[in-house]
Amino acid sequence: MATNIGMMDSAYFVGRSEILTWINSTVHLNLCKVEEACTGAVQCQLMDAVHPGIVPMHKVNFDAKTEYEMIQNYKVLQDVFNKLKISKQIEVNKLIKGRPLDNLEFMQWMKRYCDSVNGGSINSYNALERRREASKGGKDTSKKSVPSQPSTRSTAAAAKHAPQNARRSDASCVNMTNQSVKATRPSSSTGSSAYTEAERIAYEQPITDLKLSVDSLEKERDFYFAKLRDIEILCQCPEIENLTVVEAIKRILYATDDDASLVAEAQAMISQNQQQVEQLDTRPEEEQDLLKVDTQKRKTIINVDVDVAANSTSSPRQRISDVSDVHCSGSPLVTY
Repeated sequence: MATNIGMMDSAYFVGRSEILTWINSTVHLNLCKVEEACTGAVQCQLMDAVHPGIVPMHKVNFDAKTEYEMIQNYKVLQDVFNKLKISKQIEVNKLIKGRPLDNLEFMQWMKRYCDSVNGGSINSYNALERRREASKGGKDTSKKSVPSQPSTRSTAAAAKHAPQNARRSDASCVNMTNQSVKATRPSSSTGSSAYTEAERIAYEQPITDLKLSVDSLEKERDFYFAKLRDIEILCQCPEIENLTVVEAIKRILYATDDDASLVAEAQAMISQNQQQVEQLDTRPEEEQDLLKVDTQKRKTIINVDVDVAANSTSSPRQRISDVSDVHCSGSPLVTY
């Protein structure tokens, strides 16, 4: 099962339209933005769909609006992860903010996990019944959801009002861009809007993509800034802050301009320090060799002096004794 997948896995390249279609078809909702799942209730029901009965749906609040209520939903989800021994980290503080990129990444992971359980096939799971009976706010959410078996009349009515509903949904997704769109929108002779639904989407789609791109860049910026801050804290440790390597790193870290020679200067600092260390290391070796030679000479001189002194001070009896010892030992230097 896909409990931990890398950031470059194919799961994180699934588009938000496909994610929304998967969520709405699985749990019978009518979400128009991925960040609408920031309450955590949708994730709980998705886990209930692939693992029936393991999620205490009576604790799930589909009507959660405050951060406290959302956190309670994520606590339920975390308990389910612990039961299933899923080591995925849930970044609750980011998800409850409703940022599109954070919620999109988490839902991409959810889709990958659900697809890995029984091949992604969810049989005989009635999301509407399960939500109405057990969850808080499930009845109101079910009223807004997509009906499972619409009648012919309701289908015709929906088809008739589909452009208006779609326009309202799109307008709610891009409220921040309405002024700019109106400013550049041409008007007809009667003064009404001349833009079609396709033209409206053509304006809104690039704006949404740019927002996602900005969120991705901000996340990448924060990631690398945190690493640089960790390096700075490490370089400020008293044990190593005076080392030449640390000084070279600080030189690059605190540079105010983009100068390519900074790296070369830092490398020159390290090389110069290395040469000084090598010179200091070779001097003691040379001094130690000279000391050994001098010590050996002194030992030789002392031994010769001691032998001469011993011969001069030995008595005749001791000399005869020494000669007899040599004779008894069978030395070839003594003749019979």
